[in-house]
Amino acid sequence: MAKLKLSIAVGDYDRVRPLASGAVQIDGVDPIMMALDPEEIFFRAIRSAEFDVCELSLSSFTVKTAAGNSPYIGIPVFPSRAFRHTSVYIRTDRGIKEPKDLAGRVIGSPEYQLTACVWARAILQDDHGLQPETVTWMRGGIETPGRIEKIDLNLPGIKLIDAPEGKSLSQALADGDIDGMVTPRAPSCFDRGHPNVDWLFKDPVAAATDYFKRTGIFPIMHILGVKKELAEKHPWLPSALYKAFEQSKTFALTKLTDTSATKITLPFVEERLRDARKLMGHDFWSYGLDANHKTLDTFLKHHHAQGLSSRRVKPEELFHPATTETFKI
Repeated sequence: MAKLKLSIAVGDYDRVRPLASGAVQIDGVDPIMMALDPEEIFFRAIRSAEFDVCELSLSSFTVKTAAGNSPYIGIPVFPSRAFRHTSVYIRTDRGIKEPKDLAGRVIGSPEYQLTACVWARAILQDDHGLQPETVTWMRGGIETPGRIEKIDLNLPGIKLIDAPEGKSLSQALADGDIDGMVTPRAPSCFDRGHPNVDWLFKDPVAAATDYFKRTGIFPIMHILGVKKELAEKHPWLPSALYKAFEQSKTFALTKLTDTSATKITLPFVEERLRDARKLMGHDFWSYGLDANHKTLDTFLKHHHAQGLSSRRVKPEELFHPATTETFKI
């Protein structure tokens, strides 16, 4: 029987490369693998559902799921996770010493609904009492002027303004037009060592470690999606995708733990891996609904409270039911 030919768009991650190389196979599928940046995948997926299977922004997908108009159904595979204490940048010449000092300020954000920004606002609110409505949020491209929200939003009580025409948020931060920035990517002015731009959390690793110890949450940024029409036509497909992506992650971690010859261009990899497992457990990058229910539920609670989803979505609603249970031997 001929295999099902599918386009699969995901980032170039070590946990996905075994699928791209063919070292791991997807049962019944002949994949056309496309390694693209998340911004391109999300734009093309949300606007025109161009891919059969793809990485999706957890926030954008939740907006669509709540509204009942998502062309994709989720698979509990999480290609991107990140602690977002590194996502908040400030001008150091504005008297901002702690998170509560952001109240009344103008803060840049590439899109209000970006998953990284949802998580950062949740952390600022839960741990530091900063309410999103006390901030004026300036939207624009991180490095390129003119970026717009991919999804139309209705956010009563939230003050949203656009970046000055022809100016990126990084440039606005460097020029002092804004007091800070919440962003999934470091602004170039920070990378270049601008003397008045720094992290809000001076030691973001220590802040994130404390956050995990208190909450057990390793924030999820992206999930995997498959077109609903394909899942309906081929009911075996969601489970096959889940199985293959899990195997691919296991393959990558096995390579990472082989320190006889380091697989990535970074010293002290084995020490960092040991530290991560000591803090977060052996399967620190877990897939599956059960292992991530609290993390997903926390995100969905804040997503709705921040006015982004029209109703409170339950974690179970995000995923194809065939992927929330697995067989046992």
